[in-house]
Amino acid sequence: MNNQNKSQFDYYLLLIILLLMIISTINIQSAQKFLPYTANFAGQQVFWYIVGLVMSAVIYYFDFEQIKRMSFYAYLLGVLMLVALFFAPPSIAPVIKGTKAWFVIDKIGSLQPAEFMKVFLIVFLAKVTVDHNKNTIHRTIATDIKLIGKILGVTAIPILFILKQPDAGTAMVIATIMFGIIFVSGVNWKLLVIFFSSVISIIGACVYIYIYQPDTLLLFLDQYQIERIDSWLNPFEYRGGIGYQLTQSILAIGSGTTSGKGYSNGEVIIPEAHSDFIFSVIGEEYGFFGASVVLVLYFLLIYRIIRISINNKGEYESIISAGIISMLTFHIFENIGMVTGLVPITGIPLPLLSYGGSSIFGTILSLTLVLNISAKTKYYMFEGNKYD
Repeated sequence: MNNQNKSQFDYYLLLIILLLMIISTINIQSAQKFLPYTANFAGQQVFWYIVGLVMSAVIYYFDFEQIKRMSFYAYLLGVLMLVALFFAPPSIAPVIKGTKAWFVIDKIGSLQPAEFMKVFLIVFLAKVTVDHNKNTIHRTIATDIKLIGKILGVTAIPILFILKQPDAGTAMVIATIMFGIIFVSGVNWKLLVIFFSSVISIIGACVYIYIYQPDTLLLFLDQYQIERIDSWLNPFEYRGGIGYQLTQSILAIGSGTTSGKGYSNGEVIIPEAHSDFIFSVIGEEYGFFGASVVLVLYFLLIYRIIRISINNKGEYESIISAGIISMLTFHIFENIGMVTGLVPITGIPLPLLSYGGSSIFGTILSLTLVLNISAKTKYYMFEGNKYD
């Protein structure tokens, strides 16, 4: 009888990733007809995909013990890149649209360190959590508070530098990753209730301040960010200025109705539609049906990651999966929410669909880790269970 173990590499997840890449390329090709640039963004996106897949092919063969050992150095590299960005001269790190978030190298392109920091943070926070749990013989409220403190401390450093850029959207992604990892870290449920209740209370306090004492927000936010909130709540009132992009997005998606206008038949001009507003292009040209297909693919993407995480018995791998799920879910919800007017515009890209090399590399890197987890999960015949 054959007792040989079988790899559980998730080909369904790989297929979903490839489908999203194809959808991205097609829609960027359509969106760029209204852009005031001569560059072929669809061709560049394909190039980023190829480079990202080559990078992932190398990372795929790393063992998770090796990844765990290297996680601190990856985290340190990410922090050093953020620090270097802060002190770099404008010739290397120019301020683009009020944000100093990219290294720009002539004839090569731009690099956004925060996109890599997300993944580096996930693998290091997973190590911090696993090491703490391994070294804690008897878990108590005190040891759980200590673990939360470690996670908060590790996360605070990149968040502070990212907020300084300023990039509130990416800072929220980092915070969401932290919340997701705390949730699965094994801390006492009473602490979870207190922790998340505190977060909700802070959000409620911010809403109260915005309504009744808006000037106080200037202590924490730039005037531009406050105007972003105003234009989100009343986009058509600000249509001639800061609300222009959102109103155009709403009009584009609404005009697509049920079945859309067809490929490259979009008529509504949306600034930077190939990037953060690519979902608006899909909504206009393919309507409700096309947008639903994208949403279903994202649902299946998250579902496959959850399934892989459940099948794998390694604590380190499961925590990494939780961090990646948190990151991708927030990206998807925030991006689609902002282009439809449900949440404020934050400049967060749509995973695998929005144009951008750094975003593509970061997303492919995270999904490579998930595919690696699936491949390292073994099913042993006649034992009836899966374990690492």
